[in-house]
Amino acid sequence: MPPLSSLSAALESGRTLTADGALATELEARGCNLDDPLWSAKVLLEQPGLIRDVHRDYFAAGANIATTASYQATPRGFAARGMAEEEALDLVELSVRLADEARREHLMEHPDAGPLLVGGSVGPYGAYLADGSEYRGDYSLAPGSSRSSMLPA
Repeated sequence: MPPLSSLSAALESGRTLTADGALATELEARGCNLDDPLWSAKVLLEQPGLIRDVHRDYFAAGANIATTASYQATPRGFAARGMAEEEALDLVELSVRLADEARREHLMEHPDAGPLLVGGSVGPYGAYLADGSEYRGDYSLAPGSSRSSMLPA
């Protein structure tokens, strides 16, 4: 089934969909140190295969939706690591590919498991700041900046 009709069909059928949970917790349990402004997006740089493995394990546990490792994956966040915007956007794309690979691998072994979906995790501006302000909502843009300056060109 195409992805959009799969989600629509699942919702219209009244089927319960279960999203994966706690990607960061699983990555930490597997030895990743996420004490970093990039949080789980750091693993996209260091051990991307591990992210795919966690997604696959969540599907095996019964999840229908894999949430990408992109909550804190922003061009500005990666720029702090010296990466160009194009490289940063490639890493966001990688987060989607890893979840999709896990989905495809699980469906090859369990063809009746579907629908299995990939959901993009998009954090608010405060997530990029990596100071907890996305929970408090107490961040603001610098004087003279605009909302569009926060987005990739």
